Amino acid sequence: MSTVVGPAAGPLAATFLDLPAGSPGGSVELFLDLYTGDQPLIPARAFMLAPATGPRPRLPAGLDLLAVPGKCLNGARFGRYVAALRQALVTSIDPADIGVLHLQHLTFGATPALIRALPKHPRIVLVHGTDLLFAETHRDQHQVLRETARAADAIVVPTTAMADHLLKLTPQADRRKIVHIPWGIPDHLLTSPPPRPTRASPSHLRLLYAGRLTAEKGVEQLVTALAPVPGVELSIAAPRAQFHALAPLLQRAGARARYLGWLRRPQLWKAFAEHDVLALPSTTLEAMALVALEAQACGLPVLYQPVPGLTEVLAASGVATDFAHSAALARDLDRLRTAPGLLPALRQAGYANAARYPLSATAKTLNKLGRQLA
Repeated sequence: MSTVVGPAAGPLAATFLDLPAGSPGGSVELFLDLYTGDQPLIPARAFMLAPATGPRPRLPAGLDLLAVPGKCLNGARFGRYVAALRQALVTSIDPADIGVLHLQHLTFGATPALIRALPKHPRIVLVHGTDLLFAETHRDQHQVLRETARAADAIVVPTTAMADHLLKLTPQADRRKIVHIPWGIPDHLLTSPPPRPTRASPSHLRLLYAGRLTAEKGVEQLVTALAPVPGVELSIAAPRAQFHALAPLLQRAGARARYLGWLRRPQLWKAFAEHDVLALPSTTLEAMALVALEAQACGLPVLYQPVPGLTEVLAASGVATDFAHSAALARDLDRLRTAPGLLPALRQAGYANAARYPLSATAKTLNKLGRQLA
């Protein structure tokens, strides 16, 4: 049964991200932006995992937690984990209330669990970068990806690069199911970004990295290439444990970095306004790089590695460089610091690029797709 709230709303979705509430990452922020809050953009029964340890995090309205331990990726334990997730969902959801499934990822445990808990509902899959990366390296996740692609009624990708990579992993997937819907950033950030202090031509560049410090994000490459480059101050906003793990590399490279903490989004947006350039040194496919779009909305130019996804979303609105080569990085950083009018021009190009991706447009299109399927 579809539940419609207002003329633009879609059917009530059941959706589940099997990460502990409070986990870092762009996919988590997008999930919370779309499905939670007092007036969610997409009406939903939205679930995440309860943290195994520590205090219960402060939850947004509309988010429920499932206390299911044993999250894993492979083997018999993965099968038991999916079964436990399914049982928790069956206990929590009345199928008659739900109009459509929004499957967060082609892989991981929540997707097969939600399909098995509600086997008769139409299925929209939202593809993120981690789906494809984990399917490449974990046999069981590759199998889940193939099964989910077959079972889906629509497979939503934010960029054509994601569609291309998906079809390399599962060439037999039905291309007619693939729908291109870009992710978006909060509309209010586009209309009311934080004030940006006026700064004279900088004698040094304040470079910011913001995000997780996992291998594919390229931070080790950034630190190594940046160490011999003069006139640059590096700040890092990342999960604390991951920054501590980076400390030995910083010491070996003779590099210094100011640690900002793992910032809540309003704090991060303020930090964007207090820096000159955002570094995006990703070494592999990026789904959408929402952090780059949020930075651009706050007037922060983006220096990025031209990997699939980033080249599509950022193109000439940012500056492509090669973080693997210190000389190339030094040349581009010096140009950003010294070329007259370059930073202001990049700020204007960034504003225009970010304005192409309002979150309301993402939600409107997903709601329309849900109405078509429900």
